[in-house]
Amino acid sequence: LPQERGGNNSFTHEALTLKYKLDNQFELVFVVGFQKILTLTYVDKLIDDVHKEFRDKYRNEFQQKGALGLLNGTFDFKDDFMRLLRNAEESSKVRAPTVMKTFEQSLKSQKTVKCMIETRGEKPKEKVKNKKNKGSKKEGTEAVAAPSKASVGDKQLSAAGDKEELTKDEILQKNREEFFRRHMKAGEKSRSPKPDAQKEKGKKPRVWDLGNSNAKVLDYSNSATNGSAEACPVEEFDPDMALGDKNREPGRLYDLEYESDDEAEEEKVVQNPSKPSAKKGGLGGMFGMLKGLVGSKSLTREDMDPVLEKMKDHLIAKNVAAEIAVQLCESVAKKLEGKVMGTFTTVTSTVKQALQEALVQILQPQRRVDVLRDVMDAQRHRRPYVVTFCGVNGVGKSTNLAKISFWLIENGFSVLIAACDTFRAGAVEQLRTHTRRLNALHPPESHGGRTMVQLYEKGYGKDAAGIAMEAIAYARNQGFDVVLVDTAGRMQDNAPLMTALAKLIAVNAPDLVLFVGEALVGNEAVDQLVKFNKALADHSMAQTPRLIDGIVLTKFDTIDDKVGAAISMTYITSKPIVFVGTGQTYCDLRSLNAKAVVAALMKA
Repeated sequence: LPQERGGNNSFTHEALTLKYKLDNQFELVFVVGFQKILTLTYVDKLIDDVHKEFRDKYRNEFQQKGALGLLNGTFDFKDDFMRLLRNAEESSKVRAPTVMKTFEQSLKSQKTVKCMIETRGEKPKEKVKNKKNKGSKKEGTEAVAAPSKASVGDKQLSAAGDKEELTKDEILQKNREEFFRRHMKAGEKSRSPKPDAQKEKGKKPRVWDLGNSNAKVLDYSNSATNGSAEACPVEEFDPDMALGDKNREPGRLYDLEYESDDEAEEEKVVQNPSKPSAKKGGLGGMFGMLKGLVGSKSLTREDMDPVLEKMKDHLIAKNVAAEIAVQLCESVAKKLEGKVMGTFTTVTSTVKQALQEALVQILQPQRRVDVLRDVMDAQRHRRPYVVTFCGVNGVGKSTNLAKISFWLIENGFSVLIAACDTFRAGAVEQLRTHTRRLNALHPPESHGGRTMVQLYEKGYGKDAAGIAMEAIAYARNQGFDVVLVDTAGRMQDNAPLMTALAKLIAVNAPDLVLFVGEALVGNEAVDQLVKFNKALADHSMAQTPRLIDGIVLTKFDTIDDKVGAAISMTYITSKPIVFVGTGQTYCDLRSLNAKAVVAALMKA
């Protein structure tokens, strides 16, 4: 209930099932617990009866003493409860078993004899009609087929005779050859020969504005070979392009910001036209204004349903997964049902306020991941802090790994990048380029001769779990503070690759497992996270399997105010969003600001 997951009225914990009901008028929660293996049909009736009896019996005491009366008061309800329990149990037994209907009760008994008599000629007539239709269809097809056969000629008739003797595979092969022969002839006819124009044009190399025309600078053939963890050579480039913001404070992770100036403008636009309408309408305008006010009455589900339906559609339009939008609205409805409202409070504003509070609560995690604190704790134990990145293809794992490396270096920690993506072509070279750039931004001379970032790689086609293990051992021996493990992108339905990821995590036991997901997804976010967690649990040999610890939300700068993926991911996993990627430079990394995300989400 505090996690705003009250949409379902039951909760399973080990061998127990708990069902609960809320009474928002007096702020009561009724909970019944029973063994999961039992199928008790009377539980819903019991909890409804107890709720009604208890509320009616102590209504006056609740109204006079309030919440303190509940804490200090004594409630003698045991006898009443036992009576209600016996009644509920008996009501489930009283139900008589279903008896077969008698002939008189069936529909067949109501039919007259006349309607059951079949007169001769009716059905045969229908059959004749059908036969006629079939015959006409056959005649039609024969008529269509006849001219085509006549036009083909004797050659195709002989070919048809040969085809009867050939097998199906040979017939298909012949048809393919004929098809390609026809299209080749048509292609040769359609081509217009222009050899002179092509010779005159030739092929010229394109020179990009931001590129480097010097071939020596672009030649990386003498860089670190596979299997080495030596520092890459320093590259000279413009640091302003890689850093972006010049006025930033080094090493600081800024909060995600959202400008809500548009909301203030919208409120002004809405308030201005309401004044002339009140003057024109007179009493009608006043009644129209008061029509939406609740006025010291308890909220019912009928009052909230139209508002909740609009809120649900609004959340789905903002990229919240449809299933989660329904559960959120259901949770808000159960939280508000029966609650007494103030005199001048509208249903819409009350529901909207409750939904905002629920969304902020979801985005604020139970356990906050403080990476810098955990790295310093690992330093005291003289071991590297290991972070593993996982996710589907193309979400930005390597790019955001480089951003996090830059942030850690600016906070004074040395980083070893383990290139465990041994599948994708160019994955190792991409990390090598990032390592070269980071060493150019933070050369060893600025850190007392200490190389702040290195790449550990073994090339392609190797076992990723083994490379990660060797990289962690190398980091421990060389005194690196952090090891960032890059893994290959994989779809959540690919069982062999998910097994390999579970093996990597189980063997190396990283301190932090981060799921990298993009902010562009909607319903797919739920599917990805559920299946990643399920695969890690299923393919792990440990009794308590290691699951995802946090989320890196990427491409946040591409979605404007459609920030629903953040809600979907945190709701389904109850894990925090540790980092938010907001651009292409190394400084485009933010921490999540729950209120800013909710403000963007609730914007009309």
